[in-house]
Amino acid sequence: MFDASKLINEILGATNGTGQTTTGNQANSGDLLQRGRDYLSNNAGGIGGGAIAGGLAGYMMGSKKGRKMAKKAATYGGLALVAGLAYKAYSDYQGKKAGVPVVDGQIGRGENTIPASMHQTQGSQQKLSHVPVVPMGSGFEVNEMTERATGVGATLVSAMIAAAKADGQIDTAEHKAIFDKIEELQLSSEEKLFLFDQLNKPLDIDGLVAQTRTKEQAVEVYMASLMAIEPDTPSEQAYLTMLAARLGLEPELVSQIHQTLIEAED
Repeated sequence: MFDASKLINEILGATNGTGQTTTGNQANSGDLLQRGRDYLSNNAGGIGGGAIAGGLAGYMMGSKKGRKMAKKAATYGGLALVAGLAYKAYSDYQGKKAGVPVVDGQIGRGENTIPASMHQTQGSQQKLSHVPVVPMGSGFEVNEMTERATGVGATLVSAMIAAAKADGQIDTAEHKAIFDKIEELQLSSEEKLFLFDQLNKPLDIDGLVAQTRTKEQAVEVYMASLMAIEPDTPSEQAYLTMLAARLGLEPELVSQIHQTLIEAED
């Protein structure tokens, strides 16, 4: 059984490492952070720094971005969270395109990469109280097909892992530490093999884009990628810029995705 939503929860730190969803009193963001720190401090081979501290392992064990989204992922389910936020961003973008002026689009206007300021809260910030339910026929709906290893859910997991690897190479010792962590999780053999395969393969934007068949899926892929990282390094910003271009996302739509995720962060 392949559960894409469960894998997204793990990457965001929305489970406690035993396959149980964390909500309310089960685990707060401080618990997630401490667990990550304990794991990192107890493993040798440069585990405390470099790519792993800011890469996939850090996010699976409670990164800054993961802590912001973990509660919502546990509440809604990882796949429903990505779909709902992507749906809202796309709907808001279409609404603005239909008549409301867009004043915050920045990509493609003299910028070579996504500016770091795009994903920073500017002054008073409206917060998203709930993630909208995705209507049937919208192109964002979650169903049995999207949860499968060949469905869009698996593509979203691939997108998150690719984004987490975008800021540098992970060495052999760091790979082993990540794999050991995955082995501890209560995942099916199919799910573990999928994660191992995604971690081992070279960064491949073209392959990721090839799995994206609709505009709605493209928005979801970008949203999932953004959820997996804190885009505060030039390499991450360049990766997101290239991903947006290859997915064919308009500058204003990219800006709206960033804005929607900021509003959703606790």
